[in-house]
Amino acid sequence: MHQRGTGLSPGVSYVMPVLNEATHVRAAVESLLAQDYEGPFEVTLALGPSIDGTTELVEEMAAVDARIRVVPNEVGSTPAGLNIAIRASRYTVVIRVDAHSVLPPDYARIAVATLERTGADNVGGIMDARGISAFERAVARAYGTRIGLGGTPHHVGGAEGAAETVYLGCFRTESILRVGLFDEGVKRGQDWDLNRRLREAGGQVWFTPRLRVLYRPRPTLAQLARQMLSTGLWRGELARRYPAANGIRYFVPPAMVLGVAVGLLVGIGGLVQAALGVAPWLLLGLVVPAGYLFIVIAATIAVARPDGFRASLHFLVVLPCIHFCWGIGFVLGYLKLTTNITAHTGR
Repeated sequence: MHQRGTGLSPGVSYVMPVLNEATHVRAAVESLLAQDYEGPFEVTLALGPSIDGTTELVEEMAAVDARIRVVPNEVGSTPAGLNIAIRASRYTVVIRVDAHSVLPPDYARIAVATLERTGADNVGGIMDARGISAFERAVARAYGTRIGLGGTPHHVGGAEGAAETVYLGCFRTESILRVGLFDEGVKRGQDWDLNRRLREAGGQVWFTPRLRVLYRPRPTLAQLARQMLSTGLWRGELARRYPAANGIRYFVPPAMVLGVAVGLLVGIGGLVQAALGVAPWLLLGLVVPAGYLFIVIAATIAVARPDGFRASLHFLVVLPCIHFCWGIGFVLGYLKLTTNITAHTGR
């Protein structure tokens, strides 16, 4: 039985899967303890088998604050950790938290008030990516622009209202239990999948730009590439599983990747023609990759300049990394060309 709480404010259970997050988890947890929400709350950390000191760190935090509880997540995956933490929670409202995120002090208050005002089953807002290093600032800029991750409201903002999905989420516990919690077979994109099931069950997912969550992007190109490849793989897998639930925007990056690849191959054919003394009409294929290069340069000038010269240089690499890794992953996932998709978690 989940408890409502006391007085007028329902109790809130913050749930957070944690695995090798020694760098970020303290800031994430401290942002929960600093919430100005008036109702009772608990923080449940689902701890995966970490090797970077995370285990000792979260156990230390739990030892000095009774509101923090650590539960084991032997599987280690994000959806498994979320489900373990939700099952261990006791309140009627669940707020999902990422170890890379920092919630502003008014987050829970606004989220719960919006949940009750709208009658929605899930309320969420914007993933406000902010970087510290020049590379991270470039990644954050790409996340928050339409040319980077497609311009969905939970990345770039928009008007309050019903939405397909939102970042993280403030859920009615009874609603997510009713639809079967997170699908533990979906290692990335589990938010979208859960929100899809909530909507299909007659529930409502609600976006409000008043909720902004600070998010720290991946700090290296290799980590970003791994994250984007995994995200694309699972997006392609979900697009194949649920074709009726997908918008056209999901197919733009893979179409771009295929177009650039075909254009390069045709252009190489034109170089062979030129070497053989034949009219190199196939060189026209290079128009496609050249056009993409122009778009990247123009986007860098248009949106990345405020972040400084070094961040702009990184943006020239970050944007193609996001597009191509996501697009290639989508093709592999959609066509079932990967041998073990469950191994791709983006970590």
